[in-house]
Amino acid sequence: MSNPIIEIRNVAFAYNGETVLQDVNLDIRQGDFLAVIGPNGGGKTTLVKLMLGILKPDSGTIRIFGAQSRKAVSRMGYVPQDIHVNRGFPISVQDVVRMGAFKGGGGWRPFRKKDRSDVRRALERMEMWNYRSRRMDDLSGGQRQRVFLARALVSEPEILFLDEPMSSVDTKGQTDFYDFLLELNKTVTIVLVSHDAMVLSSHAKSVACVNRQLFCHDTPEITKDMLEMAYHCPVELIGHGLPHRVLPEHTED
Repeated sequence: MSNPIIEIRNVAFAYNGETVLQDVNLDIRQGDFLAVIGPNGGGKTTLVKLMLGILKPDSGTIRIFGAQSRKAVSRMGYVPQDIHVNRGFPISVQDVVRMGAFKGGGGWRPFRKKDRSDVRRALERMEMWNYRSRRMDDLSGGQRQRVFLARALVSEPEILFLDEPMSSVDTKGQTDFYDFLLELNKTVTIVLVSHDAMVLSSHAKSVACVNRQLFCHDTPEITKDMLEMAYHCPVELIGHGLPHRVLPEHTED
């Protein structure tokens, strides 16, 4: 078995003195497709930001490719939650993807010929090259999400983090998007935060249930017991836009 490319050891983090994550341990290996599930406010987005180096843990360590997260930023791609472009700002599809080409470049530099070819390749990969001159606010939710994924992929990352990427995409778009991720996973390690557990169960290779603590399962099967460990109450199902639905009779601490 290969060594983990992401190693999290005894990590804790708090916002304004309120603990969000505690005693988190996790190994992610090359080629994994990790689904991160759990209730709203349980710490999923915080965990992703810690791995990306956007946040710093209060205690514990996080190693990416054997180094601190910030030293590996050029090897990681990120599609954050709730991306909004100012409707009055005239930014084009091509300009959005160009932003990803500067990641990890050590500050400002001119836009290079290679950057142009990288942008085109990323947009063609997402079938969005023909839309390159369109304004972002002229696109559908699914098209916008493809552009943001192209921005994350333009630097050819080895790890891709996605936080609730389907929040503004219709059912057909979701199916196409997940199928694309499955193909991408042949060469890229994927960490995906989502409430769509039933869809992820057919795509993910492992599952992390996060609710202040983390429970990791090296299997794509999402069972009732696994969900109850994360949600702390009997869970009937998880669906998009619905944090969780519980059985009629249950108690909460």
